[in-house]
Amino acid sequence: MTETTTFMRAEVLDIPAATRRFLEGGRDEIARAAAAMRAAAPGLVVTVARGSSDHAATYLKYAVELTAGLPVASVGPSVASVYGRRLRLGKAACVGISQSGQSPDIVEMMRQCKAGGALALAITNFDRSPMAAACDHTLALRVGPERSVAATKTFVVSVLAALALLAEWQEDEGLRGAVAAAPEAFKRALACDWSPLADRLDGAESLFVLGRGPGFAIASEMALKFKETCGLHAESYSAAEVLHGPAALARERFPVLALGVEDAALPGVVATAERLVGQGADVFLTAAGAAPPVTPLPSVGGLHPLLAPLALVVSFYVFIEALARRRGLNPDEPPYLRKVTETV
Repeated sequence: MTETTTFMRAEVLDIPAATRRFLEGGRDEIARAAAAMRAAAPGLVVTVARGSSDHAATYLKYAVELTAGLPVASVGPSVASVYGRRLRLGKAACVGISQSGQSPDIVEMMRQCKAGGALALAITNFDRSPMAAACDHTLALRVGPERSVAATKTFVVSVLAALALLAEWQEDEGLRGAVAAAPEAFKRALACDWSPLADRLDGAESLFVLGRGPGFAIASEMALKFKETCGLHAESYSAAEVLHGPAALARERFPVLALGVEDAALPGVVATAERLVGQGADVFLTAAGAAPPVTPLPSVGGLHPLLAPLALVVSFYVFIEALARRRGLNPDEPPYLRKVTETV
């Protein structure tokens, strides 16, 4: 299989253009949804999602809590779809994130959130999907077809849509500028070479992926992609939580990918990386400043702290597609998985 033959690679390389399509085509939708958020003045935000979309929701959680100071909670779709319970969500906003907008449990939960009094917003690639129909407002991703089973450009643009909504809702000029500059940041991220990590993972069976804040959401997304495209058992942890037990495994050249970005959590991430390498782990860090033998990986510097973790996943997608092929796997067709997963 050559470098240019997978759908996944083509879709990863399309991320800067897909981001531009969303920003140019979605201005009015973003403005209307943000105005509705300001009018509703929610005291709580809840999210509904599964898989990669749930990692996008976790990213939104940290971004809202850090920017707007509002608590964000994930609600389980089965509360509505299996158990038939309606939640009391007056004065809440509910954000559903789904690439297809078709999974019955997500759709039913969004219906019940709206019926329970919440302002319901959908983030989806299909603006005529059942989830979109169940909501008050929809942010259509406009990324075009994504034929690889593993979601890449839809994940990135889902997170960016959430950040764009947050920036307009809070009228945050710094975040607005970061969102507008995202296509260029992602273009630069495509060129970051993580081949030292690929060399280490030859023959590996498991690893940890660590992050803090929005970076933890990206760590979770990376761990999922390691599993579904490369058959690697990857577990994601907060760079603080990993010290509460799991760190006992990180010795004898156990591989660890630690996500560091230029924000308030970076000193703690560096400290965890140095502690684990001191236990004998092979630690790779996407930031400078850690003492050898921590191995640095390149990243795009100088970004807004709420955009920087998202740029990391763009670099990672280039890496993971190549790693899957290196391990003799087809990243477009992970075993036992389908593009649209319908759960109840």
